[in-house]
Amino acid sequence: MSEKAIITCSITGVLTDPEQHHVPVTPEQLAQEARRAYDAGASVVHVHFRKQEAGKGHLPSWEPEVAKACVDAMRAACPDLIINQTTGVVGPNYQGPLDCLRATRPEMAACNAGSLNYLKVRSNGQWAWPPMLFDNQPAKVQDFLDVMAETNTLPEFECFDVGIVRCVGMYVETGMYQGLPEYNFVMGVESGMPADPDLLPILLKLKIKDAPWQTTLIGRSEIWPTHLRTAELGGHLRSGLEDTFYLPDGSKVTSNAPLIEQLARYARDVGRDVATPQEARRILHLAA
Repeated sequence: MSEKAIITCSITGVLTDPEQHHVPVTPEQLAQEARRAYDAGASVVHVHFRKQEAGKGHLPSWEPEVAKACVDAMRAACPDLIINQTTGVVGPNYQGPLDCLRATRPEMAACNAGSLNYLKVRSNGQWAWPPMLFDNQPAKVQDFLDVMAETNTLPEFECFDVGIVRCVGMYVETGMYQGLPEYNFVMGVESGMPADPDLLPILLKLKIKDAPWQTTLIGRSEIWPTHLRTAELGGHLRSGLEDTFYLPDGSKVTSNAPLIEQLARYARDVGRDVATPQEARRILHLAA
């Protein structure tokens, strides 16, 4: 068990409309929210980049110039903060995320570790969006790992289902990745693993021994018991406006800070301190 808990703020997300929700889009907004999250206890910020043109802030951007402007603004606001950058993209053309990694050289980045049928059904029995495949075949994973090695970036292996957790072990066995992988158990996607605290002991049996892990929990107030169980079992913690807008009591937030404060409270409630950015770097063996 890691005595200190690393808290990650998922600061904005990929498609949430800033005209409907209080998600940061511009470099200035990201810097302000990063500072709020940092002051609340986050040592890592997981960031998605959005188009900067008026009316297009709900769409992802893979322009290296946009990525660099956003990262530079957050680093200026919080020089100690660890940047964890998204790479998730659907389809065979993923040059954009690779270019953004090379432009910003983040200390950490998501490495989506397996494919998933990305589905959701509305209460009326209709698809919430056209059924799609979030494709992350081994060759694609290898391309991201190669660029992360080039940029000295720690991959955070995103596991959306139980079998993907097992795949990470195979990447190590075959030499695709060397060293202890850092796992992120993504729970709450409708067609992936549920956000169920009873599932955590199974996932811990399947991951590589002594490898660090965290949970990403997507949903509303029902996700919080799994956050607490993560803290009890020694995992690291993540929340933010990408993952939820709701506190345990069901109240809706308009900033990342209350979500991060709640995670810090859970960590301390189970007898764990919250890691500073420098302590997080030591726990994760980051090059910086």
